[in-house]
Amino acid sequence: MPGTKEIRMKIRSVQNTRKITKAMEMVAASKMRKAQERMRAARPYADKIRNVAAHISHANPEYRHPFLVTRDTIKRVGIIVITTDKGLCGALNTNVLRLVLARYKEWQAEGEQVDVCCIGNKGLGFMQRLGANVVSQVTALGDRPQIEALIGAVKLMLDAYSSDRFDRLMLFYTHFINTMKQEPVMEQLLPLTGERLGSPESSWDYLYEPDAKVVLDQVLTRYIEAIIYQTVAENMASEQSARMVAMKSASDNAATLIDELTLIYNKNRQAAITKEIAEIVGGAAAV
Repeated sequence: MPGTKEIRMKIRSVQNTRKITKAMEMVAASKMRKAQERMRAARPYADKIRNVAAHISHANPEYRHPFLVTRDTIKRVGIIVITTDKGLCGALNTNVLRLVLARYKEWQAEGEQVDVCCIGNKGLGFMQRLGANVVSQVTALGDRPQIEALIGAVKLMLDAYSSDRFDRLMLFYTHFINTMKQEPVMEQLLPLTGERLGSPESSWDYLYEPDAKVVLDQVLTRYIEAIIYQTVAENMASEQSARMVAMKSASDNAATLIDELTLIYNKNRQAAITKEIAEIVGGAAAV
């Protein structure tokens, strides 16, 4: 059994750790509220641009945009993986990367080649260790995601799809449900399907100026960028929520460990006092 000095040092170490985890919990709680506000603020634009894209996709102009055309065969797949830049957020990244790994192995088993775009340092490191073909990346987004920082990497994937470098573009991210629950999600980003766009309640007639190709290129590209920004905002809200829960759990576990160590320390101290008293009594009796 360790001595009282070792136990006292361990108690002090756990107390210092608990101070750190408690501070991180409070910081994450503050950032979580702001991240949720940004996520909700992005929804009206995303809903409106989706509504416009849905009407345009059902308008049947002479020009059929590549983002709306389903390929007959799938030989190459592009994936966008959204993770966090930092750790200490529970199983958030592990869950989404486990989903990515399972699908990645399935596609490879079917003979499909995979190109990867990584948003977030954790996903980038994982895909590099996996030996995947990482064609673009975005890291160090900070606490406030800026769409300007995302456009470059995303446009590279969109251009690759338009030029037939791959036949399908998939998106992996963590969907924010509530503070206690976040789900890893895989969605098909391209080609755009009716499930993603939705069906408009009524049809709109359009006059295209200058022409249908320019208008569709701009609208659908803005729509894809809005989707990416929305998923990054959801992932950041999930990150702060998961970190707050993880740090609260760590603080509670540290408090429990401190109580257990304090009990052991008191028992050791009481045993040492009893032993000293017994030695004194034994010595007095011998005299």
